[in-house]
Amino acid sequence: MANITAAMVKELRERTGSAMMDCKKALTETNGDMEAAIDLMRKNGLAKADKKSDRAAAEGLLLVRQNGTKALILEVNCETDFVTKNEDFLKFANDAADIALNNDVNTVEELAAQPLNGSTVDEVRKGLIAKIGENMNVRRLTVLNATGTIGGYVHGGRIAAIVEVQGGDEELAKDVAMHIAAANPVCIDASEVPAELLEKEREIYSAQAAESGKPADIVEKMVEGRIRKYLEEVTLEGQAFIKDPDMSVGKLLKSKSAKVTAFVRFELGEGVEIETIDFATEVMAQAGLNK
Repeated sequence: MANITAAMVKELRERTGSAMMDCKKALTETNGDMEAAIDLMRKNGLAKADKKSDRAAAEGLLLVRQNGTKALILEVNCETDFVTKNEDFLKFANDAADIALNNDVNTVEELAAQPLNGSTVDEVRKGLIAKIGENMNVRRLTVLNATGTIGGYVHGGRIAAIVEVQGGDEELAKDVAMHIAAANPVCIDASEVPAELLEKEREIYSAQAAESGKPADIVEKMVEGRIRKYLEEVTLEGQAFIKDPDMSVGKLLKSKSAKVTAFVRFELGEGVEIETIDFATEVMAQAGLNK
């Protein structure tokens, strides 16, 4: 049996980023063979990563990347807000976003197979799960290939928007992206509002107006007024511009001879189902005290 020295443990720790006791255990199991220990730790790490892969990951980071003709939003998730400040997690997320932009990647599946640090993006992700101890996912990637001007904005890593504007300039495009992030429009203008959504709102307003007891023609005018107000609230062009509430986004665009042709908005973790468990139950479960 080889003598496992502190220097050997230190070297393995530096090369793998793993805990000291895990390094010592791997060296002991491989009789001091450094390369074999690294291989063993990688295998064990991937096994641990697979076990964590079904845990909900709704925290994380949204990243925006753009160049002259292309913009993208990438969502990389983890389990806790604490890990979003981890340098390794941040580096991985930013590397993945750069790779997606610079290699014409359009899907999460394509991104997973891209080379990174002598491996692939997905293998680096799994290694990071083993090292940090939380599930992590490259969850969503959306790409906007534009012929007009691209604008992008990300707020605190939790809300992100990208937009294509025909006409105008980069400052206008960024301002509109910022507005989209803040105001969350459903679509660009009234013509794009889904018919079923509009009909649902009309039914609600009609029922509310009918209770007023006013004549039918007055009720109809009341409903139409509410519909116009609704369209102002949910359409990008109808909304009051966040930087100048006295002007709608539509009027702003018209003053710049510009038109929004496409936009995408993400909120971090939207749609992820989180299993809730109270603290006492969690402690009991970890202590094996469940009845």
